Amino acid sequence: MTVSGAADERLIRIGEVARGAGVSVRAVRYYEQQGLLVAERSPSGQRLYRQDAVTLVRFFQQMFAAGLTSRRITELLPCWVVGHTDAEQRAMLRAERDRIQAKVDDLQAVLDRLDEVIAVTDTHP
Repeated sequence: MTVSGAADERLIRIGEVARGAGVSVRAVRYYEQQGLLVAERSPSGQRLYRQDAVTLVRFFQQMFAAGLTSRRITELLPCWVVGHTDAEQRAMLRAERDRIQAKVDDLQAVLDRLDEVIAVTDTHP
């Protein structure tokens, strides 16, 4: 994704991206180093991002939390940005979805078990 902001689009600084996405400035720099996010530079060298960088960083956070690597997120990014995929990308998206669903199912089983333990312990002083 390239950051070539339209003339009427206000670019935001790295601190605004970090605050808006609820991450550290260091995390935003990391995403840039990984090629996930592209910044323009002000005449004084400050990083400037399009407003949608906040949404992208939130997306990255969600994908990392789901266990995806930065390499996999890089592969997903075109699907997110342009909404077009080829057969290989769709297969990868479905595989990631299946992997994440299996994690959700495992967590639900753990949650159900904890609910059982809580119900038992609630009946005892």
